Amino acid sequence: MYGSIWSAAVYGVEGRMIQMEFDISSGLPHVAVVGLPDAAVRESIDRVRSSVRNCGWKFPLERITINLAPADLRKEGTSYDLAMAIGILGTSGQLDLSPFRNMLVAGELALDGTTRPIPGILSLVDEARRQGITQVLVPSDNAPEAVLVSGIEVYSLSTLAQIRQVTDSAGSLSSLLFSPHLSYSPSMTKVGLPDDGHEDYAEVRGQEHAKRAMTVAAAGMHNILLSGPPGTGKTMLIRRLPTILPPLSEDEALEVSKLYSVSGKWEQSSTGLIQMRPFRAPHHSISPAGLIGGGSIPKPGEISLAHRGVLFLDELPEFPRQTLEVLRQPLEDRHVTISRTRAVYRFPAHFMLAASMNPCPCGHYQATEHSICICTPARLHHYRARLSGPLLDRIDMQLEVPRISLNNTNNKVIDSVQLREQVMLAHERQLHRYRHLPLRFNSELRGSWLQQYCALSTASSTMLQQVYDELGLSIRAHDRILKLARTIADLEDCEQIEIGHLAEAISYRKLDRPA
Repeated sequence: MYGSIWSAAVYGVEGRMIQMEFDISSGLPHVAVVGLPDAAVRESIDRVRSSVRNCGWKFPLERITINLAPADLRKEGTSYDLAMAIGILGTSGQLDLSPFRNMLVAGELALDGTTRPIPGILSLVDEARRQGITQVLVPSDNAPEAVLVSGIEVYSLSTLAQIRQVTDSAGSLSSLLFSPHLSYSPSMTKVGLPDDGHEDYAEVRGQEHAKRAMTVAAAGMHNILLSGPPGTGKTMLIRRLPTILPPLSEDEALEVSKLYSVSGKWEQSSTGLIQMRPFRAPHHSISPAGLIGGGSIPKPGEISLAHRGVLFLDELPEFPRQTLEVLRQPLEDRHVTISRTRAVYRFPAHFMLAASMNPCPCGHYQATEHSICICTPARLHHYRARLSGPLLDRIDMQLEVPRISLNNTNNKVIDSVQLREQVMLAHERQLHRYRHLPLRFNSELRGSWLQQYCALSTASSTMLQQVYDELGLSIRAHDRILKLARTIADLEDCEQIEIGHLAEAISYRKLDRPA
């Protein structure tokens, strides 16, 4: 007797369809699982055997062979339990397999037959849609997540015994169809402050220059580094960055939600795709693997969890240099590739890097006449040497946040709503300009696109050439200044980059100047 059913597995972030084939023949009772299964997949047999018996069926006492195709891919995890149980029951004649032939089945089983949620269900269902499958059967706890993929009929199962009740009565799975209460809609993303956010730029006293820099960074998703003495508001400025970022598009929301689903960080109480850009702030004790991802079964790291959002590294020089250097390739390529013996995993890492640092170990280097720096030149050099030139070269904006006087904090209050309005204006200009290109922000410009959309006048080009020669800039820094100037022009609602926009962009490259 032969039968087959579709399941799926997560590889990296994306799903892969797995065809499960079943053959039951005469012989001594034995179950063989082939197709590179790991220990968790081989242990599925014991869970399935108990589930089948405790739900009123008979587990076949014959020779059972289960093939997981394609056979050259490593199969991991517990997502095959439900498909394995249904396949064995259908092949042994206890269940009609016809309703499941063009359906994706995935889920974990407990010994009593109840279903348990699995990570990565969003990726599995999205892959099923790409392969033309329009029906999925998943655990009840995964159903609210699976229904977020449009064009898919989601059937939810609380226990394996429900299938017996359905097939015994009407022979249809319609009673298991999950009805969503809420799905993603772009109109749900509000232009104002996030619903769960209580932080606002109005709380940052003074520092108008820094607020302007944060607006530019948010409008073009540019990397930014703030340097200054302790207590000047560096951390406050960056932690309020999510309140002015443009909203996620539907495609971006699906990308981010899939990453959190695969990582097991999806909240079961969620009623829609993740709609706010992520904000990740790992401690400086994090390992390189924790930052970029890894493990025996690679999982996304912090830079992937910050995909389409912000990665905040507070006290940047306190991070081990080896940890910081792994950021160089993702900042350019926008993804991370992790190689293992049997597979190569690729995780997206299109994030905005926001970092802060003190000017020296004690924090008072050139602060005020009342703050005395106690650092020796050698100690200061060692402190700054923790940040390599190639890494700093990849940070678009580097500016100082100085100590302010209380007498200078009574200026007009600038809040997050005002800054977000400016960001949204620039964001809409970018969306219109790049509507026929795979771009959304100026920071993504490269090659011929950079030359086309960042063309300079003769005077501006001459000015940039002089700065390039005097400061000894790299070509990468030169291009990042152009991207910054393009964003500043968008904030000013100008189609052409003017010399004032270029001058402001150059002013944000503080660390390129000689000490």
